[in-house]
Amino acid sequence: MNIINSLFSKRLCVCLLLSFGVFGAVNIMAQKQSLSTVHENERRTPYPQIGQTLYINPAPLLVPKNRKQADCLQFELSQQKDFSGEGNMLSKPVPWCMFNPHQKLSAGKWYWRFRSVSSSGENFPWSETMEFVMTDDVPTFVTPTFDVLLKKLSGETSRLNCFLDDKLGEARQKMYTHPEYNRMITSGREGLAANYSTDTLVSNHATAMVDLCEKLHTAYVLTQRDVYANKMVQLIRWILPSRVTDRQLSNDFYAGDLAYLLACSYETCYDRFTPQERNQMEQLMLRIIGHYYKSHFAGSMENHIFNNHLWQFTLRRLTQASLVLYDKYPEAHEFLEYAYELWTARAPATGFNRDGIWINGTCYFSANAITLYYLPALFSHLTGTDFFQHPWYKGVGKAMVYSWPPHSISVGWGDGHEQMNDKPLIIRSAFAEFLHRELKDPYAAWYTSIDQRYLMDDEMRLYRMVRPEAKEKITTLPANEPKATWFRDCGEMIANSNMADYQNNLCLSFRSSPFGSGSHTQSTQNAFNLHFRGVPVYGSTGYYMNFTDPHNLLDYRHTRGHNTLLVDGIGQPFSIKAYGDIVRMLGGENISYCLGDASNAYCGLNDYPMWIRNFANQGVEESRENGFGETPLTLYRRHIFLLHPDKVVIYDEMEAKTPVRWDWLLHSPVPFAIDKDTKLLTTRNEAKQFTSVAQLFSNQACDITQTDQFVVAPDITKAVRGEKLANQWHLTASFASSKRNRILTIIQVQPDGIKAADISRQGNRLQCGDWVIEAELNAKNPAKLFIENRVNKATFSYGTKKVSVGDHEYSLSAKEASLLYDCVNGQWKVQEMTDIPVQPTGAISKQ
Repeated sequence: MNIINSLFSKRLCVCLLLSFGVFGAVNIMAQKQSLSTVHENERRTPYPQIGQTLYINPAPLLVPKNRKQADCLQFELSQQKDFSGEGNMLSKPVPWCMFNPHQKLSAGKWYWRFRSVSSSGENFPWSETMEFVMTDDVPTFVTPTFDVLLKKLSGETSRLNCFLDDKLGEARQKMYTHPEYNRMITSGREGLAANYSTDTLVSNHATAMVDLCEKLHTAYVLTQRDVYANKMVQLIRWILPSRVTDRQLSNDFYAGDLAYLLACSYETCYDRFTPQERNQMEQLMLRIIGHYYKSHFAGSMENHIFNNHLWQFTLRRLTQASLVLYDKYPEAHEFLEYAYELWTARAPATGFNRDGIWINGTCYFSANAITLYYLPALFSHLTGTDFFQHPWYKGVGKAMVYSWPPHSISVGWGDGHEQMNDKPLIIRSAFAEFLHRELKDPYAAWYTSIDQRYLMDDEMRLYRMVRPEAKEKITTLPANEPKATWFRDCGEMIANSNMADYQNNLCLSFRSSPFGSGSHTQSTQNAFNLHFRGVPVYGSTGYYMNFTDPHNLLDYRHTRGHNTLLVDGIGQPFSIKAYGDIVRMLGGENISYCLGDASNAYCGLNDYPMWIRNFANQGVEESRENGFGETPLTLYRRHIFLLHPDKVVIYDEMEAKTPVRWDWLLHSPVPFAIDKDTKLLTTRNEAKQFTSVAQLFSNQACDITQTDQFVVAPDITKAVRGEKLANQWHLTASFASSKRNRILTIIQVQPDGIKAADISRQGNRLQCGDWVIEAELNAKNPAKLFIENRVNKATFSYGTKKVSVGDHEYSLSAKEASLLYDCVNGQWKVQEMTDIPVQPTGAISKQ
């Protein structure tokens, strides 16, 4: 079981086999860093430089937009500081702010610089020289230059789905026996039934039309029946006379839909249109490309951490429009090249994420799924290089399974986490089926064997009916499936009691993310979710009725809606600067552990213009009364464990410059039974037939309260998706004002028929069933935690220099290290780890 991601194993910890009485350790101490952000929302610092992390080899060169002084930028990259030597790379002047070397960079120091170049050819002075060090452990993913793609594209008879052409003839012969044939025909009939002949504002219906076009296109490509193509032509002939306004095009979803509607019909039915109609279509597509390219894409997209809508839909749609026009219009050619370079530099998931998890929220992965399938499939075909070999794609199957298990609501984070679906969305099923088919991903294969709702998906049906199915049917998870996985780049850890038994699985999900909060994520640093039998035991609360309404701002998105901490009632701002980090993770068969550090997350008010506008537009003040403001917090570290199979332990370390009230939060879909004397918190889920018991331990007194009320209730009139806005229960354990505090929490989740173990306590030593837990709760003393299973001797230790492990005494390399003694792949091992540094891509010191 590879608990530590292999990409980082050389840096993070040394796993030592405990056998024959031999002990030894090598421990890498973390370098403390003081950063205003790990990543910059809008790039203001050139990347890469010394002190910044390289996520891929070759690393893209990125320049802030405000450093571009003329029409174009030119880049130079060398291993010689004076840029002499034969290996120098000098780019052509480009109208964007990025450069991809398109070749593997050898290990060692590299130097780079840039300069502005005017359209008349005037060269501005070179920038300062920046340097970075490439090391052998950085994952390699090399893409060809754009001219390779262009050469292949020029020989293609079709463009939009050229990667399917080689199997199309065979698919047509077999389509009548394909399990989706009848669904394809039914969907095609929906397209044939459309009638906009009496509508005077047909352009308003572009989004509805694009869905119809997709269904008609699939049916036509496979059956070759004119009736489908003629209907596509009719849709366009209805829309062309209807005026498309700039205001309509300012909606990026609408603009993208219209671009694809035109591009798909233009290519598929080219000879069925008159020359005048084709020219009208071309000019409208160029207008859409022009509307977005200069103002939203070139210079901006490569420098923004993640622009939701443009990545979800618009980039793909405008790439498709540029594909059908690139050889006729220079502006379409330029956008196609830009899209290719942008994908290489910043895709598939910010460019600073190799985990497979979706940083912008589990639910919002679905909005990106088609683009994540289509563009790399297209680029792979046109370049002869497999774009799915990027590290992110190698991890996405597993991430999908962990963050949204089968027959469960999402255990992950971000907008839509409360989706009423008791199983993953249809498009997730379709994407998993694609991963199984093309990448032979074992997690996606298992996922697909359980959830076959992809059969209802229209968008990827043409792909499924043309490409050969995977020959091997996989109905089990990999034999070495770990009980916990660390998604290091994104700052998430997910542990399961038994993923294979997903109907009875206990799932612990923890987030402390270097990407902070904002966009479609919430202020959830050092927060956890706990699910059993597919439903929350404790989870994030609120309802996603609107991106910016008062309920969203003060409950759903605010820290108070999640299982973490408030400081004097103050939460974390909606900002990338409000970051956390998972600095340690260890695991085995009996103990899954990670340590989150959210010490930087309670950092004042929102600083992003969008959120400042949103608060103003809603009339909501960022006041202390509303839970926003500066705090004197200096330390918030949360150690969290799944003691397999049914216990969770949390050990919180908190410190502040001045005394503060510590509000420890826990949220449940059902009410708590509270014993204020013993700090025992009990919830009962009647539908799923289980009980959870949590107990708090601290040397400081606390007052425990609960409510089923929000600060601002969700607006029921906005429940357009059939949501049931059930009450949710919010528990707050308010600890008396102090500069330091320690809190130990023990949670037990038991199905009916099994009673939670009684917890006995002697000072700092507690016994819970087979587990002994000893925690230093006196905040004046150094933090210390010891956990041992009395039966199998699985052991965790933190804050102690020497530890008895089995029959031996083990000396740690550092007193503050974490040690785990557990069974890994059938062998008992010692793992030791101290904090690892964050992986910055922005400013490397506080401004």
